Amino acid sequence: MVLTGQTLENVEFAASLFRQAKKAIILTGAGISTPSGIPDFRSEGTGLWSQEEPLESASLNSFRTHPERFFKWLRPLASQIFNAQPNPAHLALAQMESRGRVVAIITQNIDMLHQKAGSQQVIEMHGSMATLSCTGCFQKYDYKDYLPAFLQTGALPYCNGCHSLLKPDVILFGEQLPQKAWYQAQAQARSCDLMMVVGSSLEVLPVAGLPMQAIDNGAHLIIINNTPTYLNVRADINILQDAAQIIPAIAERVV
Repeated sequence: MVLTGQTLENVEFAASLFRQAKKAIILTGAGISTPSGIPDFRSEGTGLWSQEEPLESASLNSFRTHPERFFKWLRPLASQIFNAQPNPAHLALAQMESRGRVVAIITQNIDMLHQKAGSQQVIEMHGSMATLSCTGCFQKYDYKDYLPAFLQTGALPYCNGCHSLLKPDVILFGEQLPQKAWYQAQAQARSCDLMMVVGSSLEVLPVAGLPMQAIDNGAHLIIINNTPTYLNVRADINILQDAAQIIPAIAERVV
């Protein structure tokens, strides 16, 4: 991508903020993974919630009362997630972490693409598809033990021990955020001197409040998203373009 005009200035400025930062952290949302083929939730016409009612499909109540419907909704999404590969934005962030320019990535995503890209310090705010937990005895299982059968036949996963239904370790509507991850995210936000938000509309609380915690403690803020957020007026830099093109351009300027 050839950068020109204001975009080039913003990328150069962003790179300079990373070079100056002592503790830079990243907050990512669904928009970073759409170039990898995973749909986001709110884009009109293509987002998951423009096609499904979330409280009917992706809620804890739906899982408990209508597990067949829940897993029917989950199946195509799971297929997209497990076939997806990291895009240049994920890879560039992992590269910046390996250089010591990024200390942690807080993500709202459940797709594990940051880990696939090589990132080590990933805080998953909405859980992960990597494991499932038994609703009876709480035994944990690796997704690889159940994924092939589930994708091929739609077979519901059950515990080998007590035969209770297994729940993917993702946070559904009606569930609280994982306490440990939330405490870690707040600690990172309050102690960083630079936060970069990538691919998040900043509409889902309480995670959407993390950038404000960073700003209130004196941190710089960069926002890269296809649409404006409520915090654009407070950000040092706003770039309304594809993260898969912009993040690598920043990374190559941060040495």
